[in-house]
Amino acid sequence: MKAAIATRLAVMFAVAALGVFSLVGFALRHVLQRELDRHQLSEVNTRLEYVGMMVARNDSAEKWQSLRSKLDALTPLDGSVRFWVMSPNPRFEYGDAPTMLRERLSTHTGGPFVIDLEGRSMKASSRSFASNGERPAVQVVTAVDSTRFLDTLNAFAGALVALSLAGVALVALLGHRIAKVGLAPLSSLSQEAQSLSPRDLSQRLRLSPLPPELADLVSSFNGALDRVQRAYAQLEGFNADVAHELRTPLANLIGQTQVALAKERTAPQLEETLQSNLEELDRLRAIVNDMLFLARADQGETALHRVQTSAAEEVSKTVEFLEVLLDEAGVSVRVEGDAHAPFERSLFRRAASNLLLNAIEHSERGAEIVVAIAQQESKVRIAVTNPGTPIPEQHLERLFDRFYRVDGARRNSRDNHGLGLSIVRAVAKMHGGTVFATSTAGGNTVGFTLADAPAARAP
Repeated sequence: MKAAIATRLAVMFAVAALGVFSLVGFALRHVLQRELDRHQLSEVNTRLEYVGMMVARNDSAEKWQSLRSKLDALTPLDGSVRFWVMSPNPRFEYGDAPTMLRERLSTHTGGPFVIDLEGRSMKASSRSFASNGERPAVQVVTAVDSTRFLDTLNAFAGALVALSLAGVALVALLGHRIAKVGLAPLSSLSQEAQSLSPRDLSQRLRLSPLPPELADLVSSFNGALDRVQRAYAQLEGFNADVAHELRTPLANLIGQTQVALAKERTAPQLEETLQSNLEELDRLRAIVNDMLFLARADQGETALHRVQTSAAEEVSKTVEFLEVLLDEAGVSVRVEGDAHAPFERSLFRRAASNLLLNAIEHSERGAEIVVAIAQQESKVRIAVTNPGTPIPEQHLERLFDRFYRVDGARRNSRDNHGLGLSIVRAVAKMHGGTVFATSTAGGNTVGFTLADAPAARAP
């Protein structure tokens, strides 16, 4: 289970604060350590200057005893400050300089240094003085214990860590509270979204008062609801159309069967009834087959068996197939232009046949249907134009909807089940093309395009 946004933001604030406090704390500790080192070194040098001044003025063994008394007085009982004077003449020495210190001075080239003495870390500095009277040349060493400086530094670091952890905890708490306040509009929006009822698809989320970021999100969400509402309305209409188209042949089948069973029938009468029922069953099968074809197209099926073919040649073959219907309707077909493109012949002929049947259905006797074929950049355009009553603009974009009819009372509108142009759009889609429809005083044009490209292989 993922943590809430407020908790995640609080954790992120805490991590960011921990990083900042760590960097600042490290920098402060470094500055403090440098200052403590500087103060300790200053103390060492001050004591060395003072002792050195006394040693430089001392030029006899008699005065040296007085110097020793002064150095004893300057040396604290806790041993935090130590003095040594080393000389080739034992009468002019002070302090029992350890071997480790003498070895260190033999290789020391100058400047302060650190020595470990009796478990203490001490910062020391040395200075040499030339002989003066009876006193030979001597080397004076002063050392100051580093313990109190290290204790100060450790105490500061401990306090810094404690304050940083407290600061991180405080930032996390404040961050969580701030995030809760900042996300309050989102919580309100979530509650409002949960109150939307599936029985009222017209409900929408309120855009005001919301911050701009959420307003954009709500706007997109409301747009999605608009599309869902339209799709739902379209689906409801589609279901009603399907039920209507299936009800008519089923009612015919039931009615004819009931009439046939009402009394005894002769064999020719029963044969006639069965023949009529067979026609209705064929209509039902055609509707079901068309619905299955459209369902496959909706699922993304593409035309895989494409071959390079002449569009005019395939249209001419379709016209020959419809020759009887053309003669009965008293209309003629003229094919203009040609283009070669890879397409699946059976699908192309099905689309061309539906367009021609639609044109025949809406043409007056003696009319001429024109099939215009043209190559347009990477597409092939097939347009079928028939003279007829202009179609209002609001109907043109819906001509390819399933079971859609411009006017249910139009001539012959009930002779087909209203899926012909939907199948044309499905065929165009399977070939990477589109459909179009225009209407002018000179006639109505309905057609489709096919992509002039090789078929994509199915995964």
